[in-house]
Amino acid sequence: MRAARAGAGAGPLPISRSRILMAAHGAADSPPGSGLRDYLLARGAHVTTVFHPLVPEHGDRHEIVTYRPDGRAWRRIVRLPSRPPYTFPLDALVPPWPPAVDVWFGFNNLLAARGIAARAAGRAGRVVYWAVDFVPDRFGAGSPMTRAYDRLDAWVCRHADHWVDLSRPAMEGRAARHGLAPGQAAPAQVVPVGVWLDRVPQVPEDGWRARRVAFLGHLVPRQGVARLVEAIAVLRRRGDDVGLDIAGHGPEEPELRRAAAALGVADLVRFHGFLADHRDVEAFLTRASVAAAPYETSADSFTRFADPSKLKSYLAAGLPIVMTDVPHNAAELAARGGAEVVAYAPEAIADGIARCLASPESWGARRAAALAYAVGFDWNTVLGAALPRMGLVE
Repeated sequence: MRAARAGAGAGPLPISRSRILMAAHGAADSPPGSGLRDYLLARGAHVTTVFHPLVPEHGDRHEIVTYRPDGRAWRRIVRLPSRPPYTFPLDALVPPWPPAVDVWFGFNNLLAARGIAARAAGRAGRVVYWAVDFVPDRFGAGSPMTRAYDRLDAWVCRHADHWVDLSRPAMEGRAARHGLAPGQAAPAQVVPVGVWLDRVPQVPEDGWRARRVAFLGHLVPRQGVARLVEAIAVLRRRGDDVGLDIAGHGPEEPELRRAAAALGVADLVRFHGFLADHRDVEAFLTRASVAAAPYETSADSFTRFADPSKLKSYLAAGLPIVMTDVPHNAAELAARGGAEVVAYAPEAIADGIARCLASPESWGARRAAALAYAVGFDWNTVLGAALPRMGLVE
């Protein structure tokens, strides 16, 4: 039987009178947390956000921000030793005494568990476990850390007031892994990553002229950026110079720089670093002609369960996407969003880029398809449908 939850039976809560706490790992402007924050603030909620470092590049800063109804924000920084993932348990202690809230959103199981503890102490009403990924055998098959993670994950799914996953494969995979039959866990729904369409400038109608490929993301092997650099070299050998702009940071960056030089395309490949301001990200995308998402295709790639936010940013800008068949919605992006799905090989990625740039007319048709498909992912649409099921209403 599903465990009793203190906030589950409460009636609808008007957003304008709600006190909200959102706790997540990662950058403060990363979705879905940033989209939810801005949606709630626009409707008069009292919001506190807590963002913890996710990867070593984030350093040791834990940022707590309290947003006031008059638009002002009070920010506090807490510094703790940071060696992810071993120091993640320390994150549950920040802040040591959180404010009393009506709804606690935890964007991973550890932070949702902190919300459940706050609910037990009378400091939180409802607790929403908003899972941003599902990774089978997160710390290796059979490892003690994986077993501990799974036990906590299953417990949170049972004891939260609401459970959200970003994709149907993630929700089904999580339920199967934990043996959660219907009625044995919190009420659940799939809420995809959204995008603020009114904030994202579109690539110009003659954007094909730029002949540059944009990549956003963490520079680690599973993102496939090395294959993308190799694809740019393939195109050059064919006599077709196409530029590549890479925005992001990560441990693979030095190797990627060396590869670009060794392949003779250092003049075509630009590294822009991590773009923290969404306005810089938007400007970066509108200077491109094509966007890339060449995910590594191993069977255990967790991206198969994910809903990558960069794909929504690419779509909202009107960029044709060259991608591998890893995200769960790759086929739909190809059928409705103008994407080109290719094999995980430099030659195939190069072919996909060339097809996207084959003619102004075909590029324009892909641009129009991307923009039309993006409409359904505006945050106003996504959250306007999802939040009432969690008891938050306008």
